[in-house]
Amino acid sequence: MTSGRFIGKAALARLGVIALLLAIWEIAARGFVDPLFLAPPSKVLMGLGTVFATNGVPGAVGITLVELVIAFALSVLIGLTVGLILGLFDFPRRSFMPMVLLVYGMPQITILPLFVLYFGIGPASKIAFGVTHGMFPIIVIVVAGVQNIKPILLVSARSMGANFWQKFRYVIFPHMIPVFFTGMRLGMTGVLLGVLLAELYVSTAGIGYFTTLFTQNFDPTKLLGLVGTLAAMAIVLNAIMRQLEMRFARWRD
Repeated sequence: MTSGRFIGKAALARLGVIALLLAIWEIAARGFVDPLFLAPPSKVLMGLGTVFATNGVPGAVGITLVELVIAFALSVLIGLTVGLILGLFDFPRRSFMPMVLLVYGMPQITILPLFVLYFGIGPASKIAFGVTHGMFPIIVIVVAGVQNIKPILLVSARSMGANFWQKFRYVIFPHMIPVFFTGMRLGMTGVLLGVLLAELYVSTAGIGYFTTLFTQNFDPTKLLGLVGTLAAMAIVLNAIMRQLEMRFARWRD
């Protein structure tokens, strides 16, 4: 009962903060900011229909969603595979982990023209650029998660005759699930950033393209409506990953 009340109070606190921020936004947009630069949330909500009635916007949302899903799936596949190799084996970790950290810390927007050169201005360049933003957080966190597993657990499994795959199935994988899903959430944020950056700079379709178009036309209502749609997509994807984490990490309860 105490836990349920605490969760309920936390939810009410979050809703209160959101309501306060929306109220401040509404007041500021109506009384203090030029309407060419900021629209109140009530107007944005009422104008969502207009946003999706704009020629090309529904298709752009679908294109961006497909790019996000593909880029995120590839980021998880690459990040998990490379992270496990670097985390489980000492020589690859010592040899390549510094290189991973170096590339991870590099501002990747500077190499966006190379992706356009190699993949063109179509969806392939957006997906590839999104993958480069999403896989590195997953790699780093998976390596850290594997390294944090208590050695005594692996020694015990080995002493009971477990082979490599049995150790991975019953010791390594269950203990790295929490950090793995943390890495996936960070990776999803990175993928979203990478795809949108590519769409903003080199695209004739997608949410990023229409974001630039609405900004240049000084149409904050449609712009914020599109941003809100993008935020809703990110929230849904994050909620799906949260449910998967609860499903695979039930043993912690």
